[in-house]
Amino acid sequence: MTSRDWDQHYEDGFLPWDTDEPDPNLVAAVERFGIVPGRALDIGCGTGTHAVWLASRGFDVLGVDVARRAVERAEARAAAASVNGTCSFSALDFLNDPPSSESFDFVFDRGCFHVFDEPAERARFAANVAECLAPHGQWLSLIGSTEGPSREFGPPRRSAREVTDAIEPVLEIVDLRASAFDLNLDVPQAPAAWICISRKRATPAQPSTVQS
Repeated sequence: MTSRDWDQHYEDGFLPWDTDEPDPNLVAAVERFGIVPGRALDIGCGTGTHAVWLASRGFDVLGVDVARRAVERAEARAAAASVNGTCSFSALDFLNDPPSSESFDFVFDRGCFHVFDEPAERARFAANVAECLAPHGQWLSLIGSTEGPSREFGPPRRSAREVTDAIEPVLEIVDLRASAFDLNLDVPQAPAAWICISRKRATPAQPSTVQS
């Protein structure tokens, strides 16, 4: 993943993940889990669709992306929008250089966590999210799933076990359910996805026990 030139995707206009509309899973989760406006972080913000949508709902949003071209487009989108909250952007590598000394009530990523192939990288991603979250904060992650038919294109696939192995040690998983991505892909059906909500731990994860 580290060798992938994300800026080149924006130069070439190859943006299958950019639907130009807020993901229905985000919209539903904000309502279902009672996520109230506060300080929000959008990781892998792309062209700013979700950051601007959150800001329109009163969140104060920081969108970050490793691609500077994406950030430029996100800034243009935000400038053209009329929103209730604030919306700013920064080009940075969240895995290796997360926002420092900042605390967020809500963290969102749509297909960023799942791009990392190595378990250690996914675990570090989750740990970085945990460090960024306020004590009551929640993280919503949309993750490519191993469910569904075989396909040649689309988001990376991660099993439920791979998701929990990375997240559970550092965050409490509140909800993990099956859904689908709405992507600009010429495929028979939308790629399957995991919708994972986790939150800052009040107590450390406890070791598994053996029936005695």
